[in-house]
Amino acid sequence: MSAVTGTLRLLPVLAAVFAAAPAVAAPTVDELLKRIEQLERRQQAEDEALQNDYLREQDPEVITRLKDVEIRTLSLQKQARMVEALDGVTAGVGLVAVAQRANGDATADGNGESQLNYRGDVSVTLPGGEYGRSHGRLFAHFRLGQGDGLAKLNDSFSAPNATAFADANGAGSPVLAQLWYQMDVPLGDDGTGRWPKQHMEITVGKMDPFLFFDQNSIADDETARFMNGAFVHNPLLDVGGDVAVDDYGFTPGLRLAYHNEQGAPESWRVSVGVFGAGNGAAFNDSFDSPFVIVQAETTRKLFGGLEGNYRLYGWSNGQASEFNDGQVTERHSGWGLSADQRVGDYTTLFGRYGASTAGKVKFDQALTLGAEFGGSYWGRGGDAIGVAVGWLQPSNDYEAATGFNRAEELVELFYRWRLNEQVALTPDVQWVRNAAGNGDARDMMVVGVRAAVNF
Repeated sequence: MSAVTGTLRLLPVLAAVFAAAPAVAAPTVDELLKRIEQLERRQQAEDEALQNDYLREQDPEVITRLKDVEIRTLSLQKQARMVEALDGVTAGVGLVAVAQRANGDATADGNGESQLNYRGDVSVTLPGGEYGRSHGRLFAHFRLGQGDGLAKLNDSFSAPNATAFADANGAGSPVLAQLWYQMDVPLGDDGTGRWPKQHMEITVGKMDPFLFFDQNSIADDETARFMNGAFVHNPLLDVGGDVAVDDYGFTPGLRLAYHNEQGAPESWRVSVGVFGAGNGAAFNDSFDSPFVIVQAETTRKLFGGLEGNYRLYGWSNGQASEFNDGQVTERHSGWGLSADQRVGDYTTLFGRYGASTAGKVKFDQALTLGAEFGGSYWGRGGDAIGVAVGWLQPSNDYEAATGFNRAEELVELFYRWRLNEQVALTPDVQWVRNAAGNGDARDMMVVGVRAAVNF
């Protein structure tokens, strides 16, 4: 404001010059003194106004305008600093509620059962700093919920509601589900300054192993697609229990991954993860006989350029539980395949296969297949129909212990109705035959509806 103040102090001099101009009649001494007095009062008022940073009703008009410009400028600078501080920060909020009804043949007492549950997820990703050309990010995820889902069902290998989540007390208190740090390390430099087509990822912290292994584009999110746990992840790892995470589905661990995109848009990746298992998942002896998984994956363009993802992985868990005695700890090992492939503009197929190679498990082979059809076929681009079938084969050890040797067969069908960008309703039907390998078990039928809100 110093420049404006200096200009205002010249006003008396300019007034005297104009007063002395030949074209204007010279004022009298009294008039000149009055003008000087007015200018001095005005100057004093402006000086006083400039000493106060706030806008006031009694301020001279020129000072009011000057302060207004200054306030606007400072506001823009503050907004710019805020945008800069939030650069690279992303956040997500999701809420899902599920209502399900099981028929009488599906429940132990034969009376059927109805249950309602909800789950909320809040996640945020923050910039994690740089080291040379490498850059990091920090991911935090909180989860809360209430309701265990259907609890009176007859025994089965599969689980009809993978969204069910509740804390230890069932009070709906939030828990810190994930907190991990990842550093992306570029490999090589082609001299263009662009991000190289080869890089390493180093991830450490508390995480969901399925976020990095056994992924699938249409069969890995129970809040949007299939709800039965056998269709969300490899059944041997998930409902079979070989992944051995904590009660909430998470565990501390370390992951290393190599990405090669030199053949882009086709690419391939190799990754290895070491995670706490059993008591280690709860940060007790975290790396004593851990859960180890290695995965090789590739993205290919097939069927006229349509994208597909293919993953082959093997695992070993040194703290798995024997199926008929949860107190007996033993090593379980196995391998699996996960694939998803677009075969049309709005049609995607998926398939998973898993086989157990060591350990006493309930079922030692699992095959799941399915498809999703986009709503653009019938003029509803945000909608989709999903259908999946599964086959879970009892192991010899399980047959010897129970006498059951029939493959559990399951089917799930859903229609996802997108109300808007944030809200979707999904009616869902599930059918299970030969539950838990028992050929005499009655068919189980579970119907439900899921409401999901995401931001």
